Amino acid sequence: MTNNILFILLCMIASVVVIAILLSKYNIDSNITPTKSIAEQDEQFLQQTHREKLTEQNYFHTGITQLTAVQTRTEDAESPTLSSSFSSSSSSSSSVSPLPRIFKQVEGSVVQITTKLSNDSQDIIINSNPSESQSTILGSGFVYDKEGHIVTNSHVIDGSKTVDITFVDGNTYTASVVGNDPFSDISVLEITDSSFLPSSAENSTTNSLVMGNSSNLQVGQQIIAIGNPFGLSDTMTTGIISQVGRLLPNPNTGFSIPDGIQTDAVINLGNSGGPLLNTKGEVIGMNTAISSSSGTFSGVGFAIPSNTISRIVPVLIQKGSYSHPWLGISGGSITPDLAQRVNLPKNIKGVIVGSVQSGSPADKAGLMGASQDIMNLNPHIGDIITAIDNHPVRRIDDIINYIESHKSVGDVVNVKANRNGKAIDLNVILQTRPTSSS
Repeated sequence: MTNNILFILLCMIASVVVIAILLSKYNIDSNITPTKSIAEQDEQFLQQTHREKLTEQNYFHTGITQLTAVQTRTEDAESPTLSSSFSSSSSSSSSVSPLPRIFKQVEGSVVQITTKLSNDSQDIIINSNPSESQSTILGSGFVYDKEGHIVTNSHVIDGSKTVDITFVDGNTYTASVVGNDPFSDISVLEITDSSFLPSSAENSTTNSLVMGNSSNLQVGQQIIAIGNPFGLSDTMTTGIISQVGRLLPNPNTGFSIPDGIQTDAVINLGNSGGPLLNTKGEVIGMNTAISSSSGTFSGVGFAIPSNTISRIVPVLIQKGSYSHPWLGISGGSITPDLAQRVNLPKNIKGVIVGSVQSGSPADKAGLMGASQDIMNLNPHIGDIITAIDNHPVRRIDDIINYIESHKSVGDVVNVKANRNGKAIDLNVILQTRPTSSS
């Protein structure tokens, strides 16, 4: 009996253990996610990787954008030079040269001028002194005002009363000379053809050029020359201002042209009378001459400044001529050798008066030039002009430029000079310049 009871208890315990084990296995299996196939796992991995790459790319580009902005702000705050160079580099790549725009803006206002001489020769020269076998001179000019006046060089006209004006569109008109000033080498023309429409007229296609201020020019400033070199119409060259305030000899009158602009822009025969422009398209001068032993450009060209044109042209339009103030001396700068030879103080500044023209304002005021005795011994230097109207002078250019640019006929100028070591002070009444310097 006892044995039977023990057997029953053991069976019950075994049953409980089996049930517990079965229950435990069921709970574990219910928490396990069904296993995916290898293909499904690979696809899941690729999708996850793609999401990670997209996240990295977005972060990378955003980071660069933020870095650039921060870098720019940092450079602006701490290193203006670096910031400026960065900005100019990016802007220069997208910037466009202003030269084509300027050319299109002004080309319709630049003309070719054909001057016919009286002889029968059919030879053509380009803007130089004509010989007996030459019959035609070609030069340049530009439209000055809304009334259609054309400005050019006096030597392009060469004494003619009428010339032909050809615009870039090929239209040619007859023009008459309404004003001429050989001293400044400026002439003004007026188109007489009734078919011509000045810019002030309705439906006109001709515009006048804007006159700039030549007193503000700086050495190294970029400039543009437009004209008809060797008869090649509508030609543009560029360069810089090499120097200002040059004195230009004028063999046609014997007097020099003051305040000339020197440039390295290519100017050749036929460019005379054409405009010299700044990068705004404003006229700052009129191309006039070159310095060359061969007759062609060698790197040194000259232009009459726009302020001279603006001062003289209105008078030429109104009166036909211009009266230049005149002092009546010739002179030169003091060289070290000259100063030593005549016992002048070292490094003395001024202009030695070489000669005084009889009856001139300088003669009437008492200025004295150089002299020597009959045996050419014991030379006596002339008065040394040290200032004019309290403006110091070192070269004869300074005197001519000042009188021409700032004085008129009848004005009084004060001349300070040194005579034999003593200071003198003279007042000179300026007269009208004679037709020649002799």
